Amino acid sequence: MHQTALLKRGLTITILSLVILAQLYCQTSRRDRFIKVFLPGGREITAELAVTPAERERGLMFREKLEPDQGMLFVFEEEDLYSFWMKNTLIPLDIIWLNSHQQIVHIERDVPPCQHDPCPGYRPRQPALYVLELKAGQAEANGLQLYQRISFVLPAWVKKR
Repeated sequence: MHQTALLKRGLTITILSLVILAQLYCQTSRRDRFIKVFLPGGREITAELAVTPAERERGLMFREKLEPDQGMLFVFEEEDLYSFWMKNTLIPLDIIWLNSHQQIVHIERDVPPCQHDPCPGYRPRQPALYVLELKAGQAEANGLQLYQRISFVLPAWVKKR
């Protein structure tokens, strides 16, 4: 009986340790969900990261507002011609595709919310690794142009995926 109690106690300690480690991991991930993105003119944007397929699929859907200094940065595993649409997106956006060197390869300005199915898709002409969504009008307000560099540093947990 004593041995069984020791085994149960050891198992309980192991499970509690795993739960604590999982909570610490989740807290770290949540803290690193936002990064600073620097536009060519020096303006700083706080961008929420969309890294997993589920996060990228949801994007900015159902958001009712986005401030001029906010955005969402979509991070993909490899460069490709990623198409975006505005289904269930309530606010107009500027969509900016960036290659692996963080250079702008395509810009769609003032993309309206989709009102009816099927929603149109927006696609770059060149492969991209990242896509930055900003409040509509911000690409023009910040003078964004093709091949300019947008700077950011991804958290270590994104690089290890």
